[in-house]
Amino acid sequence: MDAPDRPLHWTPDEFRRHGHEVVEWVARYLEGLEDRPVASSVEPGWVRAQLPPSPPEEAEPFADVLADLDRVVLPGVTHWQHPGWFAYFPTGASGPSVLADLVSSGLGIQGMLWSTSPACTELETHVLDWMAELLGLPQRFRSGGEGGGVIQDSASGATLCALLAARWRAAGDGPFDRLRLYASSQAHSSIEKAVRIAGLHPSQLRTIAVDDAFAARRDSLAALMAEDRAAGLIPFFVVANVGTTSSTALDPVGALADVCAEHGAWLHVDAAHAGAHLVVPELRWIADGVDRADSFCMNPHKRLLTNFDCDCFWVADRAALLGALSVLPEYLRNAASDSGAVIDYRDWQVPLGRRFRALKLWFVVRSYGAEGLRQHVRHQTALAQSLAARLAAHPLLEVVAPHPLDLVCFRHLDGDAATEALMAAVNASGRVHLTHTRLGDRFVIRVAVGTQATEARHVDDLWSLLDHHAGRLAAGVDR
Repeated sequence: MDAPDRPLHWTPDEFRRHGHEVVEWVARYLEGLEDRPVASSVEPGWVRAQLPPSPPEEAEPFADVLADLDRVVLPGVTHWQHPGWFAYFPTGASGPSVLADLVSSGLGIQGMLWSTSPACTELETHVLDWMAELLGLPQRFRSGGEGGGVIQDSASGATLCALLAARWRAAGDGPFDRLRLYASSQAHSSIEKAVRIAGLHPSQLRTIAVDDAFAARRDSLAALMAEDRAAGLIPFFVVANVGTTSSTALDPVGALADVCAEHGAWLHVDAAHAGAHLVVPELRWIADGVDRADSFCMNPHKRLLTNFDCDCFWVADRAALLGALSVLPEYLRNAASDSGAVIDYRDWQVPLGRRFRALKLWFVVRSYGAEGLRQHVRHQTALAQSLAARLAAHPLLEVVAPHPLDLVCFRHLDGDAATEALMAAVNASGRVHLTHTRLGDRFVIRVAVGTQATEARHVDDLWSLLDHHAGRLAAGVDR
């Protein structure tokens, strides 16, 4: 086999030069973001049609690769960092977080074991303790006792791990057919997916009824558990929502904890989006009772300026989690792990491999500080509350759910068709982007305020669009 005529890999100088070009490209993208339509308008298949059918035989100039970011990629991007992004939930991508991901990629480590990079593990443990303090979480979630925290990819992954730990505590290696778990009708779809992945049948998931505020009812959970217990079944896992995806409904964590305690069931608190608000002391009431939970998760990548993916997941007793997920082949044995003095995070998650995610959370917390994070959350929450007040006073629009934080759900008084048409008309402007849900079987529009670029003027622009098109719909102009 002949040696190549030139080196295949970039030299450090080439990396430095092209790295500067990439940083400049990202900076220019962010500078011009507000001038772009929020959502991509390409047709299905358009992006692939711009690409050659086969990979290049010879290396291409990096300038050509960068040029195709503008030609091929950007037309097919929906801009989640746009100040007019009010859809789904926000995602963080602050400068410190982006640069931390660059460092993580440059280090290229695989942090499955403490021994494979001690800094990857110990920084993560420490930052999760920092986060527990910033959020006012109970001491039982800190690493100094029987519990501790770990970074998962998302709240979906955290819920799956909590479910597996609870299943282990309740039934070990099985059988699992008598197990029953509970979540409200407003809970995230990832719970049903976790049920299937965990080898349970969807029928084993019982649905807790909700009240007029779309929060889980204690009496409904108590009745379901008592019924299952009487039938010889085992209530073993309950999900409490601190902020549902559809409407930010807040389940009564303490009341649900009372019922869980009667049956020895694991209580998992899913605070994927709303959990970030706990950095603000005056908002910590939303999670009253979390000190009695067995596990808790929240996503810094939704609200705390940290880019995807980054979910903080804590357990009060890690023994069940390790029991469910630890598998030790000979090729992973090492003196540090055998000593019992270190954490091997491979045992705290489903995959074996793991990236150095803690770096971006560390960069963000240090770059903003606790007060900077509080200021960001308070500011965006205040913007949402100001919009909610205007919507509530509008003669043609109706706020349809409590809005304690930064998500507001509303509808047109003329019904579902008018509400759907209103959302389509507003989105067609290209200046903002909204998404919907159904509450009480009604089509409603969700407005989630929270990107780092969103200012009062952008919320004012959204309001102007809503007011304008709501009136046109009522007059029959936009129908």
